[in-house]
Amino acid sequence: MIEFGKRLKKLRKQKSLTQDQLAKRLWVTKSIISAYESGIKYPSLDMLIKLSYIFNVSTDYLLGISKKQYLDITGLQDNQINILKNLVEEFNNKKNY
Repeated sequence: MIEFGKRLKKLRKQKSLTQDQLAKRLWVTKSIISAYESGIKYPSLDMLIKLSYIFNVSTDYLLGISKKQYLDITGLQDNQINILKNLVEEFNNKKNY
């Protein structure tokens, strides 16, 4: 569960949210978010699900079980989806050099 705090902090920063802003969205205090990120406290199942919705990731990703992240392509046209797939493939190919 050590991975949880690191991933939560990373996701929060990627969305440019402060601990206080995230706390307000979840109806908790900033100290709760701080405790999650530092590994002092772990979220309930209900809170874990809320966090996964906010950051659009799976609970497995938040918990460190999975390394996969997903993009929400809901509402995109087929040609837009293909462009994104090609970009991901290109970046994955560059990573292998």
